[in-house]
Amino acid sequence: MQSFTMNESFPLNAWYAVAWDVELKNELLPRTICNKPLVLYKKKDGSPVALEDACWHRLLPLSKGSLRGDTVICGYHGLEYNSDGRCSYMPSQETINPSACVRSYPITLKYRFFWVWMGNPALADEALIPDMHWNDDPDWAGDGQMIKVHCNYRLVVDNLMDLTHETFVHSESIGDRNVAEAPFDVHHEDKTATVTRWMKGIKPPPFWKGQLNKIINHDGEVDRWQIIKFEAPCTVNIDVGVAISGTGAPEGDRSKGVNGYVLNTITPSTNQTCLYFWAFSRNYNIKDQSNTTELKNGVARIFAQDEDILEAQQKAINENPNREFYNLNIDAGAMWARRITDNMVRKELETRTDAI
Repeated sequence: MQSFTMNESFPLNAWYAVAWDVELKNELLPRTICNKPLVLYKKKDGSPVALEDACWHRLLPLSKGSLRGDTVICGYHGLEYNSDGRCSYMPSQETINPSACVRSYPITLKYRFFWVWMGNPALADEALIPDMHWNDDPDWAGDGQMIKVHCNYRLVVDNLMDLTHETFVHSESIGDRNVAEAPFDVHHEDKTATVTRWMKGIKPPPFWKGQLNKIINHDGEVDRWQIIKFEAPCTVNIDVGVAISGTGAPEGDRSKGVNGYVLNTITPSTNQTCLYFWAFSRNYNIKDQSNTTELKNGVARIFAQDEDILEAQQKAINENPNREFYNLNIDAGAMWARRITDNMVRKELETRTDAI
């Protein structure tokens, strides 16, 4: 049994998705990340900028101002800031106070997401961005969305690490009793946890039957897989699909089936809200845009059901802050994800300085 108190900490020395590639333009976009208000924009040359969203002078959010070229102009008294966050103009005076600046954060584009580093900028190694290459790999096709969910980011990770909820929350699309009853394996390392589940010789649920029939006309049994990989602190990539039963999918031959990846990275916004970036990518019918749109809309409906559950759960936790809960076997993946993130936060707190 464990107390279900919500650990409100999150590591700062990590890359967090902050916007889809199409969201960022040469205009001001406010986003709150790890309890810190940011203002984002693209420079004229296309490079991204992430600044503290608070004017040095009177703290008005810079996102309330305007953008002229690459310069942010405060909407209160007209102070101007360059893309490094340094004040370049003050009204009614020639001398600029040398302390007049706002913090600039490392930001980069990878896998169709803009990622921001909230901690020590000296540690912002782009190699640490979690692998989500399926989102822009030419051999895969897909799309997704961003959802603002009114719950702590860890509740979304919990939801993704235990897919037995599909049986009950998504019974009309991807869920069936086989998900809840199938055995599974859990493996963990320093920064990752993986849950593997195979459901062999089953009747496919409606969603997967429809996808399989796009390439193979098959009305019989299938082998279905869900391989969920968590990478701390908040990315969960899920390898999913079905193949005609007995054709070798569990051994690695998925040629008689359809394969997709549900890509998820959940960014803490505040202690009670998060930005949930997701995409569904597939390696079949990759030139069929109608299939991409169909899948995007279908997954969006599924995740809307999750959103309703998660927000109701957060409300109940807030109303019962001292409630203790028992863990079930199905919670093993989520428990390891929490432990790994807790350890990441603990190590960071031991070395954190005022510099970040």
